[in-house]
Amino acid sequence: METKKRFKISLTTQILIATVAGIVFGSLVGPWAANLAFIGNIFLRLIQMSVVLLVMTAVAGAVGSGDGQDVGKMGFHTFKWIIIFTIISAGLGVILSMVMKPGVGIDISQAAGVAKQSVKSASLQDTILNFVPTNVVQSMAEGAMVPCIVFALFFGVAMGSYARQSGNRTVVDWINGINGTITAIIKIVMKVAPIGIFCLLANVAGSTGFKVIIPMLKFLLLLLIGDAIQFLLYTPLTGFLTKTRLSRMPKKFAKMSIMAVTTTSGAICLPTKIEDEVTKFGVSRKVADFTGPITMAMNSCGAAQCYVAAIFFMAQSLHINLSAYQMGMAILLSCLMCLGTISVPGGSVIVYTFLASSLGLPLESIAILIGIDWFAGMFRTLMNVDVDVMVGMLVASKLGELDHDVFDDKKVVTY
Repeated sequence: METKKRFKISLTTQILIATVAGIVFGSLVGPWAANLAFIGNIFLRLIQMSVVLLVMTAVAGAVGSGDGQDVGKMGFHTFKWIIIFTIISAGLGVILSMVMKPGVGIDISQAAGVAKQSVKSASLQDTILNFVPTNVVQSMAEGAMVPCIVFALFFGVAMGSYARQSGNRTVVDWINGINGTITAIIKIVMKVAPIGIFCLLANVAGSTGFKVIIPMLKFLLLLLIGDAIQFLLYTPLTGFLTKTRLSRMPKKFAKMSIMAVTTTSGAICLPTKIEDEVTKFGVSRKVADFTGPITMAMNSCGAAQCYVAAIFFMAQSLHINLSAYQMGMAILLSCLMCLGTISVPGGSVIVYTFLASSLGLPLESIAILIGIDWFAGMFRTLMNVDVDVMVGMLVASKLGELDHDVFDDKKVVTY
């Protein structure tokens, strides 16, 4: 048994192997690899079948699970900074995507037909009106994510209010239980991810060859540059507003940053993040315990940037030019999707699938993004986790809950 465990290949390694093998195999056999596409499509459908319930329960659970005593200034300032940072990050994703054009240089099969369809334009009034569902069951059946998220937000707020007033948390537990069950389904599906990814990439590489590597690297480089710019923006801002020294921050961020890069999971990083907030950054335990879980679920700066870049990648690879209005929609959709980020390996596959469906792009356009998702996850999670701490510092400073002696290493505290 010990020998079997020692030689067990992790899912991450399997996906990396499948990514390389799919590209090489497809490039060698050429168009014949299209025969494997249906297997990859089965994998995509297995993801799709749970996506609506998964996102809705994640959003409702995140909004409605509060116990009431944390409502007030702490909640206001937390969500204020989450919104500010997320919008800035998504906007940066638009700018970098327009400059670097990550999708240029690759052709997806059926691109011409999709390009003719393009993205249907609609008035701003109609777009906003369509955010509010008339029948949430119908919206769920049609896979209309934004109306589902809007309903989930209202449901979460009402659910939390009812639970606080009545003391009955049955519905809260029920929603969280459904989310846990759907997440378990996704974990089961992810066990066949290497096979699905191999078939999807083999199909793509069969028609594009090794040209597929160029946009892959360009997309990852975009995320790397975006993370660097965000750190250069957010860290000085946080240091200025909290009156802390920037020179001390890199060392304090080191442990959680390594965790983020190696695990690509904000959930796994949560215990380390909260402990470091208290013991290294001087955030009070009350604030750290409040902001830590909320920011893990709802603050996704790295993800917002990545999702916007993914939209541009898919559009550019299909020769679709997005208008200024559509770019704004890309920012809005990406920010909304961050509310439903799933803390399981490959969870962003769900988001990619949904963004492609929302913009009328074929699911084949996400094949490459799925293949490099582990690498993209490194940059997403790194930004998400570190900005979570900055939000905690900003909230603690505003409420007088930031101990500068701890931050300056003049005082030692335990969590």
